[in-house]
Amino acid sequence: MNSRQRVLKSINHEQPDRAPIFATLTPQVAEKLAGELNLPQEPPLDSLLSTRISNMQLLTKLGNDCVGIAACAPKNFPTKLQEDGTLINEWGMKFKLVGLYNEFCEYPLSHAETVEDVNNHSFPDPFAEGRYDAAKEAVSKYSKDYAIVADVECCMFETAWYLVGLEKFLTDLALEKPYVSTLLDTTAEINTEIGKKLIEIGADIIWAGDDFGGQEGMIMSPAIWRKVFKPRIKIMFDEFRKVNPNIKIAWHSCGSIVPIIPDFIEMRLDILNPIQPLAKGMEPKFLKETYGESLTFFGGIDLQDLLPNRTPEEVKKQVRRIIDILGKGGGYIVAPAHNIQDDTPVENIFALFEAVIEAG
Repeated sequence: MNSRQRVLKSINHEQPDRAPIFATLTPQVAEKLAGELNLPQEPPLDSLLSTRISNMQLLTKLGNDCVGIAACAPKNFPTKLQEDGTLINEWGMKFKLVGLYNEFCEYPLSHAETVEDVNNHSFPDPFAEGRYDAAKEAVSKYSKDYAIVADVECCMFETAWYLVGLEKFLTDLALEKPYVSTLLDTTAEINTEIGKKLIEIGADIIWAGDDFGGQEGMIMSPAIWRKVFKPRIKIMFDEFRKVNPNIKIAWHSCGSIVPIIPDFIEMRLDILNPIQPLAKGMEPKFLKETYGESLTFFGGIDLQDLLPNRTPEEVKKQVRRIIDILGKGGGYIVAPAHNIQDDTPVENIFALFEAVIEAG
């Protein structure tokens, strides 16, 4: 059974030879692992979702069963380094390097108050030349042996607040300012078109998402989510299925989102990610027992404490435990609950992959 067959079997709720795995890395971790494995470090791809689609040669060498693809910056508007040392992308978002990460330093719609403010902004063209070159190349290279996961995370809410700023956007959402609906419709439409194109290119799984949860609960009321976001997410899911009725749809939301999991099931979500196990109510055993017949789970490996702080032996023990819970009868893709961070020892990353392979 190759990696592709393993993933497809599991997401169809059949027991594979072992649970499939799909881990992703921050650039600093990729550099360390490439050195350990004596592999050339692959340059990161120019995408808002770069960590999800870069380093695939390295990750498949480690044991990943999936390969990520996403939209990249087009030929006519690559992310640019400016004279003041900041970066600007095609959305007009500006970043500066802060420690290990590029952090927002300017939101192009921070002034937004009206629908006209949104309509006057220049948004990316989802069909711009070169946007899917890397995705097509990856599908050509990997799709025979690996499952292809097309990433459109940050698909409406997060893209919107990346343009406005989180505090302002949440305030304006609560105040029901008219521009909010227009901005969400625009970001959702762009990312829906991107997702549809990635499905056409050859995705087996379309991985959408926005973070609606924090450590202790949702960052907005379920009522607001159901009024504002649920109808737009349903439209997105329906559009994806028009391209391929058999596409498997995954949704990413960090944190605790227990109140809205039944809503996602109602919208025929196939795969829930990332199962942040230390977030309130997101315990793997509860989720499997409650929703395991309806959902495949993707994630579940703690990187708040387990991966950075425990021994390799403890990592292996806990990974096996999670596989025993979430992988019973299929319906599970092993993954850390986010990109593996720079505070994780290399030995623990190897232990994660070894545990998955040994568990088979």
